[in-house]
Amino acid sequence: MARVTAEGSATFVAPAARVAVFDNDGTLWCERPTYAQALFLLERLREQAAADPALADQPVVRALLAGDLGGAFAMGAEAVGPIVLATHAGWTVDEYSAAVTAWLARTRHSRFGVTWPLLVYRPMLELLDLLRANAFRVFIVTGGGVEFVRSFAEAAYGVPPDDVVGTAVEVEVERRAGRMVLVRRPVLVRGFVNEGEPKPRLIQAHVGVRPIFAAGNSAGDAEMLEFASTGPLPSLAILIDHDDAEREYAYESRAATDPGADPILETAARLGWTVVSMRRDWSVVFGA
Repeated sequence: MARVTAEGSATFVAPAARVAVFDNDGTLWCERPTYAQALFLLERLREQAAADPALADQPVVRALLAGDLGGAFAMGAEAVGPIVLATHAGWTVDEYSAAVTAWLARTRHSRFGVTWPLLVYRPMLELLDLLRANAFRVFIVTGGGVEFVRSFAEAAYGVPPDDVVGTAVEVEVERRAGRMVLVRRPVLVRGFVNEGEPKPRLIQAHVGVRPIFAAGNSAGDAEMLEFASTGPLPSLAILIDHDDAEREYAYESRAATDPGADPILETAARLGWTVVSMRRDWSVVFGA
């Protein structure tokens, strides 16, 4: 931080180029035992399956509702994708955002017994504050649904909706009761999930500036961290290592869209990223 903010030094970076990008799940808040958005989608899928026996009888739906996410994804993205995308198709973006907000307010984590917004990592909030105090602009770049994360990002992290980059579904314009509304369709924008190589591509499309700071935790963040750390300006890429089974979880963070990717700790060592041990480096994990 001292290097990039020291005016007149060879390593000074102008405020306009001080861009920081953060993954969300597993980097800013807890992602285990499964993603919060996955639980949100499963709740809606249970409602749909209860109303439609034909839907409930599909093998992929049975696996999802049984909590066998591995078994469901083993059937292929072409089987899981349409089911997941259909859960909130036909909802307006405002209806969807309100549903996310209500779900986050009432749903408690199965292990910790608190609502998900209380499972934001305190050291990462402190890091966000430090970056902003030094004229960095902070973006969340997530594989999660962009509208899902936008629903809580400002309250949880101080990141406004326009600074969230994520996986998006197409919307179409409709007029309902004299109002123009945007309605969700069961189709991914650009046809891909924002994980792996799409992350730097969407950073360029949305931000237009190569970041000089990036934080992630999984193989799905590797390209984003590499993009930030291989530019012409001084940079820092940090990897959160989930190695604290007592206070959180201990696991290797893998890419949902690329489970065969190299272990992320090996990638970090090879490319010289800074690894943050949750067990050794964080005096606290959760808390305001």
